Amino acid sequence: MTITDEDCLAETLAFNTQFATEAANRPRANPLDAVLLASLRRKRLGGSTPPVRLSQGQDRALEGGLKVRVFVPEQVDGVYLHFHGGGWTFGSADGQDVKLWRLAEQTRLAVVSVYYRLAPEHPFPAGPDDCEAAARWLVEHAATEFGTERLLIGGESAGAHLSVVTLLRLRDRQGLTGAFRAAQLLFGPYDLSMTPSQRSFGTEQLLSNTDTLRRTYELATPGMDAEQRRDPEVSPLFADLTGLPAARIVVGSRDPLLDDSLFLAARWQAAGAPVELGVVAGAMHGFTLFPLTVTEREQRRERDFLAATGR
Repeated sequence: MTITDEDCLAETLAFNTQFATEAANRPRANPLDAVLLASLRRKRLGGSTPPVRLSQGQDRALEGGLKVRVFVPEQVDGVYLHFHGGGWTFGSADGQDVKLWRLAEQTRLAVVSVYYRLAPEHPFPAGPDDCEAAARWLVEHAATEFGTERLLIGGESAGAHLSVVTLLRLRDRQGLTGAFRAAQLLFGPYDLSMTPSQRSFGTEQLLSNTDTLRRTYELATPGMDAEQRRDPEVSPLFADLTGLPAARIVVGSRDPLLDDSLFLAARWQAAGAPVELGVVAGAMHGFTLFPLTVTEREQRRERDFLAATGR
């Protein structure tokens, strides 16, 4: 494990304090409120305005009607299959065009981001089903569509969870190992029965906390209790992780999901795959959504990893 960005700790903690203060002054929202959910889905993750859509992003429909958003740079050295965050309930493949197009240009990767179905209208396993279908399509068609078989996978928060679930499904349901050469996993929840850091984080409003995580799991996996959420198909921390590719796992030290990344990295490495684990000093959940020094650094490290790994 590497603790990164300690020289930025003062800036990062000051932002946390400002964010928590502003969040505490907002009315408490009901996550089941349809109007609130619709509003969240219209806005940029971490912001109060709609996301910017770039002409470089092209929506495509795959077999079965599944939609993806594709960014193709002038030179393609691989393909990055991306799953967005948003607690499985909001967020969208077209919600971060600027970041994904910059990543595509600087890494020479075609980026395929998935419009997977969202809860509560489409609870588990709808989202994982869509992500598995997109991955299968890419395994079968990447060479003809993009001229390469070098495939990478990853995402943020719920998208990181879906990335691991997809790799496990490809292995266990399709008999596919090695198709994806690396995984980029940013502050993901890997135990939906709640790790110690999730349960003990408390009520501080740093984008995510104990209460919001619990409510999110209830929306995404309705009717399940904690024991049922320990099923490896729901919580990949409990799965057999053999045969998975190299991974880069990143989390902030002030994220309630800290243990999820620490535990997953240990189990991933024990299963025999290389792991790079980074803990960003003082960073809260979703820190890369905000204009911080640690965000710039993390996005640069992410691009370096994706550009170099799996060649």
